[in-house]
Amino acid sequence: MTRFFLTAAAAFALSLPGVASAHSKLVSSSPAANATIAKPTKLTLTFSETFLAPMSGVDLVMTGMPGMADHAPMPIKGFKTSVAPDGKTMIVTLPRALPAGSYELKWHIVGADQHRMEGGYSFTVR
Repeated sequence: MTRFFLTAAAAFALSLPGVASAHSKLVSSSPAANATIAKPTKLTLTFSETFLAPMSGVDLVMTGMPGMADHAPMPIKGFKTSVAPDGKTMIVTLPRALPAGSYELKWHIVGADQHRMEGGYSFTVR
């Protein structure tokens, strides 16, 4: 009887519509992680699900500059973020092309399920 009850309870729980256990994740970006690119004026990050734009964004930091071994991290400011019509792609429009150096991009989004997700990656500009 106990085994029947546990099996029935498990089957019932699995049949209920619940909150999705998967969260939005970064599925592609331009530039890609660890890529070396020419001077970009726009960055894009595409996620697996839609997100709430007002609660989402990026931080961009120049972490190294050619010819300067002890370059202190320098936050990049003045860019604008927007969301593409698909609701899954964040577009970062820079005020001018990024100069040569190494960069770290950290992103955070709040999905439609109200969960905050974050991550990051590095890339290089030649």
